[in-house]
Amino acid sequence: MKKTIALLTGGTTGEWVVSVKSAATIAQNIDPNLYDVYKIMLNEKGWFYEPADSVKIEIDKNDFSLTLEGRKIKFDGVFIAIHGSPGEDGKLQGYFDMLGIPYTACDALTSSITMNKGYTKAVVAGIDKLYTAKSVQIFKGGNYNLNQIKQDLRLPYFVKPNSGGSSIGMSKVKHADDLETAIEKAFKEDSQILIEEFVSGREFSVGIFGAEGKVIVLPATEVIPKNEFFDFEAKYTPGATEEITPGRMSAEEVTRVQQVVKDVYQKLNCRGVVRIDYFLEEGTGKFYFIEINTIPGQTATSFIPQQVAAMGITLKEFYTLLMKETLG
Repeated sequence: MKKTIALLTGGTTGEWVVSVKSAATIAQNIDPNLYDVYKIMLNEKGWFYEPADSVKIEIDKNDFSLTLEGRKIKFDGVFIAIHGSPGEDGKLQGYFDMLGIPYTACDALTSSITMNKGYTKAVVAGIDKLYTAKSVQIFKGGNYNLNQIKQDLRLPYFVKPNSGGSSIGMSKVKHADDLETAIEKAFKEDSQILIEEFVSGREFSVGIFGAEGKVIVLPATEVIPKNEFFDFEAKYTPGATEEITPGRMSAEEVTRVQQVVKDVYQKLNCRGVVRIDYFLEEGTGKFYFIEINTIPGQTATSFIPQQVAAMGITLKEFYTLLMKETLG
């Protein structure tokens, strides 16, 4: 029996553009012999299905169903491909939990915690062989002292919105005088900010997913930005970064990284595919956790499709594994 799947795309943040591209890759690679897929667009105007040949059809949010030519369609599961809110922050997960509809992503609690970089760092602290950059978390309208921050942290700093994705609103501060401007820029994106010490090292991004009862680590991608750091422009401009998959790591580093990221996946109670970004510190080779992404990009040039190819399986096989594990 084929399963009927809703592929959710769009969202209410600037990342909706990437979500639409991710959903296109996923739709092209889901096995049509196993799944009937309906692509559902979610944005400020509503939730709707847009068949190629007719007008938009509104989704009934009472039971997340669709009425098509007089026939009511209910879904066996949902593939969430929305980056940012409400697909990555736990809101949709909570809604589907209440309706009893399974989905491909982490649960509501994990999704909402991992959207907050500061909280995530607090949860993963203490994992063996995992390090985090020294940081200060500040709140808009809160009581923070710039001079104290400058005393506590070593330059340069990274200033980033705590919950934003796609590196929007992020700055690298090399001179203490520029801290205030960077904070203002980040506060335009979020009411909480993380100010972190810069870790000098090589940057990597690695996908991890659960399948057939096991946690599987994909080959990591090494990220070499031509810009100062991996910002929105570097992330989405062709040629703005050099990406090497599998990244250049020694056998010892590969083994250690795989263990650390599996521990993170388990400690945060992840499901489906997630992506963890990390540095290997210059000189020491220590693993520094940057962040975790619970709805990683699936566009043709995104890391996950690159890593799946490097592992030697097709995207169709990968999505089938993912959906069998999470949707039953």
